[in-house]
Amino acid sequence: MARTVAMTVVLTPGPPTSLDLHGSLTPAALTAALASLPPCTPTLHRHTDHHHTLTLPPPPFPAGRLSDLLTGAAAADAEHRPTREPAGTPCTRHPECARHHGRATHPACATHPGCAAAEPERPPPTTPLQREILLDAMTHPGAGLHVEQLHWRWYGPLDARRFTAAWQTLHAGEAVLRTALAPPAAPGTGPLIAVHPHAAAELERHPRGSEDWHALLLSERMREFDLHRPGTALRIALLEEPGQVFRILLTYHQAFLDGWSARLLQRTLHRAYLADGRPLGSERRPDIRDHMHWLARRDQAPARVFWARSGAPAGAASLPGRPDPTRPDRQPTAGPRRRGHGRTRQRLTPHEALRLRHWAADRGATESTALHTAWALQLHRANPTAPAVAFAAAVSGRGIALPGADRLPGPLRGALPLHVRIDPATPLTRLLTTLAGQALEAASHEWVSPGQAARWSPPATDHPGPAPHPAPDSLIAFEATPPPGPADDPVHTELATEGVRVGPAETIAAHTARPLTVTAHHDAAGALVLTCVYDRTRITDPDAAETLAQTALLLRELPRAPGTATTVADALALLDGSPVPRVAAPTARTLRILRAASRTGAGTICLVPPPDAPPGCYDALATAYAGPQALTTVPPPADARTVLAALRPALARGEPLLLGGFSGAGSLACAVAERIASHGWHPPQVAIGGALTTEGDGDGGPGPDPVRALARTLETAAATTARP
Repeated sequence: MARTVAMTVVLTPGPPTSLDLHGSLTPAALTAALASLPPCTPTLHRHTDHHHTLTLPPPPFPAGRLSDLLTGAAAADAEHRPTREPAGTPCTRHPECARHHGRATHPACATHPGCAAAEPERPPPTTPLQREILLDAMTHPGAGLHVEQLHWRWYGPLDARRFTAAWQTLHAGEAVLRTALAPPAAPGTGPLIAVHPHAAAELERHPRGSEDWHALLLSERMREFDLHRPGTALRIALLEEPGQVFRILLTYHQAFLDGWSARLLQRTLHRAYLADGRPLGSERRPDIRDHMHWLARRDQAPARVFWARSGAPAGAASLPGRPDPTRPDRQPTAGPRRRGHGRTRQRLTPHEALRLRHWAADRGATESTALHTAWALQLHRANPTAPAVAFAAAVSGRGIALPGADRLPGPLRGALPLHVRIDPATPLTRLLTTLAGQALEAASHEWVSPGQAARWSPPATDHPGPAPHPAPDSLIAFEATPPPGPADDPVHTELATEGVRVGPAETIAAHTARPLTVTAHHDAAGALVLTCVYDRTRITDPDAAETLAQTALLLRELPRAPGTATTVADALALLDGSPVPRVAAPTARTLRILRAASRTGAGTICLVPPPDAPPGCYDALATAYAGPQALTTVPPPADARTVLAALRPALARGEPLLLGGFSGAGSLACAVAERIASHGWHPPQVAIGGALTTEGDGDGGPGPDPVRALARTLETAAATTARP
């Protein structure tokens, strides 16, 4: 006979977080559960003998673990420690309050009338591009996705007070530096944006010898952002080196800034430093708000028509490697497992880069088109039977009909899909001009996000139903920079009079959700530097290095081809004798559907498996729970990354979401809910039922009482999760 269920819990993320307790609660049971956790002073409110509400301290108090203990899990796994969240709505009106990490009880707030004011009214939703970036970052915890960096050297004396004041001046004049995520109003709603009146610069100074440069780069790139607090989407680090040399490092989240923006801010910083941190004038316009309003007024119909006829055919190749069934991080001969992202580089000399530029210009194209052509050749060589090759090409997002867009710091940089059919007998010049024409035509819609372009493209034939055309797996980016300042700009001259010289700035490309990204830029000497960032679970280090080496070889050798009679086959012959790299198939992370939703927009319930749960532990819920939501689960064993990746489509649709499970799933479910909330989505409720332990049940599955108790708990939680 199954064990009787004593307690079920509905967890509502805060702040403040609350646990709605249904069942028999004794003081001894509550004291025993709290004794296993960090000291705290929760508030217990009694509704009836079998219904209580427990209000908890703010995160990182382990509310999920407490749910597991109260519902009777015998052996929950090690505690999941969620990201620290602010204790309440932070004061953002004064720098001294904003520096206090959002704690509204900071004494300085008492001296500022109105510091307790609510968030700005009616914050607008994030742009489609921002939403996709946030989804990528949310569903890949610990990967440091969409975090880009810009760094340069400062030679000569640096006044720390002026430097700090200059950054504060930038935050006062740049709306994007005071922008943060705002709490969404209702379940199922996506991220909102609020521009705050004040924000403090996040600046950290590292004295000489206190930090290794490469370790600093890595730690800043992998450190999580608190995007709900204004001023935190950009971090500034100042590293002192011997001989009055300083390294300045900007680390920024691409949901708010891009590389173009960072270089604009660098120029403004130098002017603010020379002005001793005094205001440089009024706020910069246009700003991020103007861009959002411009996007909201776009007529999407022409773009929809364009992408409906411009999508790549089904089966188009988008990675320059032959499929390999073995994941690189699981190959027995690959030595220690390599996870995360790798990075490799190639360099064309200034002479080779100049020759490539002239060769492309003679054919009516640019260096970026030459890089696209080389990439298309590699895609075809690895997949000769594919009907076409496809890849994404980065765009600055500033070639739009918004006056002043080239001077606008914000998250405008996007990527548009290109594709071409390869015929080895075709003249190479025709391939070059075809790709140049495609890029030019797509540029008229460069405000379109990658997700929008994928949704508006025709569905692939091997994806039944409304599934969108898959986005290309590789991204090619020729680094775009703002136009140079005026020739008579006195900034560098004035810095020189103070004994200061500023070195060239260098961008460190962000990790993305795509398996492979190639970025090109010119260094200070005029050389063309190629950087490949790749997912090691799909591509091994040697294969990535070989791929980029072949790209560089093509860019060096194509300009040597005599005349214009060179064919695609002739160009491919340049790679004869070189190995074809391998790529592994992606790991499937999808929800297992126990029962489909009864109507569109009903929402999704995701049942999180407890530790050591059998695969079919939730199958009986398909009949026990009668709600209209889609009832889903994730195959065990599962971690936060697996659950989040599986939930991405549901979050992208913007439908209400509820997490649930048997006792033992609370810690993981709560960690997932808090990560969803940290990236701007409405925090889903967590419903935890009885334990998955049985007595005398021969098949090892849950008995009827835990199933019915969990079904009732889901019904209670779903009543508050559904949209009004």
